[in-house]
Amino acid sequence: MIIFLYGPDTYRSRQKLNEIIIYYKKIHQSGLNLKIFDLKEKNFQEFKDEIQSVSMFAEKKLIIVKNTFLNKNFKENFLKDSKKFTQSKDIILFYEEGEVLKDEFFNFLKKYGKSQEFKLLEGEKLKNWIKKEFEGYQVKTEPGVVERLINFVGNDLWQLNNEIKKLISYKKNKKIEIKDVDLLVRPKIETDIFQTIDWLALKNKKKALESLHRHLEKGESPFYLLSMINFQFRNLLMAKSGNLRGMHSFLAKKTLWQSKKFTLQELKKIYQKIFEVDLSIKTGKIDPETALDLFIAEI
Repeated sequence: MIIFLYGPDTYRSRQKLNEIIIYYKKIHQSGLNLKIFDLKEKNFQEFKDEIQSVSMFAEKKLIIVKNTFLNKNFKENFLKDSKKFTQSKDIILFYEEGEVLKDEFFNFLKKYGKSQEFKLLEGEKLKNWIKKEFEGYQVKTEPGVVERLINFVGNDLWQLNNEIKKLISYKKNKKIEIKDVDLLVRPKIETDIFQTIDWLALKNKKKALESLHRHLEKGESPFYLLSMINFQFRNLLMAKSGNLRGMHSFLAKKTLWQSKKFTLQELKKIYQKIFEVDLSIKTGKIDPETALDLFIAEI
């Protein structure tokens, strides 16, 4: 049997991998036939030798193979002997973190293996994941907590999991409020996002677009980028009204500087534009990347 787990959401893919390992160990308690091959260090021959070796306990093997797509030699040799591997009674599990090359080897795994792709969660799927995490701890949240967490952290499930645990520990199983998120969770706004808004503040749309596209080229979600822009322009409106209470010092200092570069009317207009862009994306009127480009071009 061949299993193929892959995708950029490493939190959920690791969870799935661990579930498989735990289930395997329950059935095969010796644990001697669980093998892990990292193809940054191992080669095809070592893998083949392991497949061909006879288990002393007559157990089914679980062979986990990582970083396969970085090893061209392995892929070529595996495909040559592919019939042998598809007929194996052992479990061969290919585990890949991040994006993978859609090559001949990928197509083989998709066709002959049980595959599962772990895409980064967005929109309602991300909100539901966070809600289930809180429910798992039997903790209630006030309206807006989930959205505030997403605005602060984005869709990094590793960090979201840590922040959720931090909030639960702080409130000692009492209802979690928005003010708790504001107090404990540091917004994940990278320097380049600040830089994008700096360029907008300086009325340099060309540089703002270049800064934004650096994020997109790194594979960051347009939805996440828009949520971060939305988050910061809301902060700018608050700063313009003299309300910086509860804001982290590093964020307050930067926000105050940026707010001085806009008039209150400009900020209100931009904030309304963000709402319109978000609505256009969600209703399918425009694709996210184009919407971001137009947003910057039109403000």
